[in-house]
Amino acid sequence: MANPLAGEVEIWLDGRPHCAKLTLGALAGLESELGAESMVALVERFEQGRFSSRDVMAVLVAGLKGAGWAGGMDELLAAEFRGGPVGAAHAAAALLARAFRIEGT
Repeated sequence: MANPLAGEVEIWLDGRPHCAKLTLGALAGLESELGAESMVALVERFEQGRFSSRDVMAVLVAGLKGAGWAGGMDELLAAEFRGGPVGAAHAAAALLARAFRIEGT
């Protein structure tokens, strides 16, 4: 379903697959929502393991919305996430990594 080369990540909520992708608009919203001085600063939080569960949830909601999901934070909080908290953190990290992937690498 998801195309990693297009920056997409497959996320399973309540037993159903969803596509997620961080668009430029979603990234701009994340900077503001999470109080990051830049997207690089947010990516560094994940790389250094200094991210919070709030960071993870915000990245997931932004990615899901970027791929057309109509839900929001309340729906994500109520959903069963495949892989639990660790799976959610991995999906958020994958979204960030794929958003900043340089073609051909």
